[in-house]
Amino acid sequence: MDNKTEHQNPDLSVVIPCYNEMQILYQSIFLLTEFLDHTNLTYELILIDDFSIDGTRQEIPKIAEKYPQIRYYLHEKNLGRGGTVSEGIRLAKSDIVGYLDIDLEIPQWYILPAYLMLQKGADMVMANRIDYKLHLKIFMRWITSKGYNILTRRILGVTFTDTEAGFKFFKKEKILPVLDEIEDNGWFWDTEIVIRSFYKGLKIGDLPSLFIKNPEKTSTVNVFRDSVDYFKKLLKFRKKARILKRNSQD
Repeated sequence: MDNKTEHQNPDLSVVIPCYNEMQILYQSIFLLTEFLDHTNLTYELILIDDFSIDGTRQEIPKIAEKYPQIRYYLHEKNLGRGGTVSEGIRLAKSDIVGYLDIDLEIPQWYILPAYLMLQKGADMVMANRIDYKLHLKIFMRWITSKGYNILTRRILGVTFTDTEAGFKFFKKEKILPVLDEIEDNGWFWDTEIVIRSFYKGLKIGDLPSLFIKNPEKTSTVNVFRDSVDYFKKLLKFRKKARILKRNSQD
């Protein structure tokens, strides 16, 4: 549903992919709007529910009634996080658009520096997570994440240290041609969009960002299962990355 927004040409569009977010939905939207309302930016939030089964899709229209900045869309089948973000980027009304995970484990206040980096010449800005506090579960995710990023650099020939972070902002006109080539609609979308953007010559800014675990959020990530899936997709993408690299050098 494309409900009326407060600004038809906002300074900023923020895509919020949602899947089973009832634990944190209301609090996160409140924190996002409270922060953005204190900037000088006009903005829209694009909430897209990816066929949640916990009541999230029933609550999103109620939230949108309270916030004129919100547009929302409800999937009739599960598309995947990456495909959902791609859809939101295409729907954005602003020339600067991005997304962050609704758990706000990369906090909302990093939106403003990302916006300013894009204004100053970057085509894409991605978070580079710094863990604020480690406990065993986060430590295991940190270990697998670091291992994944080492393999990403070695296998795909890039220097980025956190391609899969759930926080990326773009100049819309620059990222749309890249979106047309993306093949993965799941979690590997994050790595694929970075690599394809890099070899297309986009200027990519790195934004050091605190990673603060949200205690209210039950993670849907299975560390070992999802890590294995990431590594398989990484190896499968290696050949394509080599072709992208050669094409960029021609």
